[in-house]
Amino acid sequence: MKTEYEVVIGLETHVQLKTQTKLFSSCPTQGAGGPNTATDPIVLGMPGVLPTLNEAVVEGAVRVGLALSCSIQRRSAFARKHYFYPDLPKGYQITQDEYPICRDGLLTVDSRDVRIERIHLEEDAGKTIHDPGRGESRVDYNRAGTPLIEIVTRPDLRSPEEAVSYLKNLHEIVVFLGVSDGDMEEGNFRFDANVSLRPKGAKELGTKTELKNMNSFRFVQRALEAEIERHAEILSAGGEIVQETRTWNEEKSRTEGMRSKESAPDYRYMPEPDLSDLMIDEDWLDTIIESQPELPEAKRRRFQSDLGLSAYDAEVFTGSPDVASYFEAVMGTTKAGASRVASWVGSELLGLLSRNGHSLQTSPVTPAHMSELLDLIEAGTVSGKMGKDVLEKVLQGEGAPGELASRMGTQLSNPDELRTLVLQVLERCPEQVNMYKQGKTKVIGYLMGQVMKESRGKANPGVTTQLLQEELQKS
Repeated sequence: MKTEYEVVIGLETHVQLKTQTKLFSSCPTQGAGGPNTATDPIVLGMPGVLPTLNEAVVEGAVRVGLALSCSIQRRSAFARKHYFYPDLPKGYQITQDEYPICRDGLLTVDSRDVRIERIHLEEDAGKTIHDPGRGESRVDYNRAGTPLIEIVTRPDLRSPEEAVSYLKNLHEIVVFLGVSDGDMEEGNFRFDANVSLRPKGAKELGTKTELKNMNSFRFVQRALEAEIERHAEILSAGGEIVQETRTWNEEKSRTEGMRSKESAPDYRYMPEPDLSDLMIDEDWLDTIIESQPELPEAKRRRFQSDLGLSAYDAEVFTGSPDVASYFEAVMGTTKAGASRVASWVGSELLGLLSRNGHSLQTSPVTPAHMSELLDLIEAGTVSGKMGKDVLEKVLQGEGAPGELASRMGTQLSNPDELRTLVLQVLERCPEQVNMYKQGKTKVIGYLMGQVMKESRGKANPGVTTQLLQEELQKS
């Protein structure tokens, strides 16, 4: 891109909320498995039906608004946004226009403050499925009426990298709040990007184009890079940018025009006559504020400052709500320190689960199991090697850690018993003792192996090493 231009990017993110029923009806959000099995007369816009607002959707929107430092509007209102697509059965979408539920928020990403202009509620459309082979298109209305929030930024982002960082941060927040599963493959977290270029130092925004319906961090970065380059080439050649909606063609690595960009009058917004204004009760809002969960960034800071975790480990244990909850559940019950818990949960357990096709949600190894195992290791009852064997057996459902350790034979940690074994080994290995005295200290590894052999692998390595060093210094 020519360096004389400054990139300006704004993002609109659609987040499908994780509710049991749809935005304006008691119809389940999940169908029986086939197309058009999650519909009802309200979703399909049959004559004479009336929408009823789902309170769980309001709560989800408010939680996201609070997390993004928005002003929660005590009064908001719904509108009809008219456009005619086959997957919009009513011929209009119920959304919020002039009076959204949240305004004026902020999300700081990589030291840049990204202003949130608004968050509004709206219903999703259905899905049109094109079949070129059969020369036909079909419509599935299962997604129609599913609750969405749309999060709109100001034009504050200045590069594709910043845009991706913002989206990753936002995705993490909505998933941690529990308001959305954030499944991008299913379109539950998707985004549109408005991009324009202006001469460096200029205040006025350039003509923008909109990149529509992307659901991959990689795609949005590639699409923005390609669109920025396209703008720069047109402007450098003295041309003008046409305001339009475009789409990303991954196979051809380029953006392609879809249609001219609609303006608000094109949609013929009008107040929704079947829904009264949404009024937020102060006491209800206070309850939401008090029950707001800790956000990932705050949790990372706490893990580092209070528990002494490294930045890397803090990132690992805030990678998902499930991992964070599991880690904190173990920390709340074990005597082991945070670094040991981090090592065993982050490396041993997660690795074992991955190799065996499990996640933490399906793991037979509960936080109580992990806490019990770590306490056995902390007490010297179980060695690290034995601990790994115990962990695998717990995963296979063979018993609890304490029970398994008893069956397998606990670690030998008594110094008096171990000293007897150490003295026996040193007496049998005079050559290795002399080598140690001559400064060949690595030979202690051989002596350690002999003690382990005598103890049938049950000698505590730490205590054994200390005793070997003490006796070798004496001899």
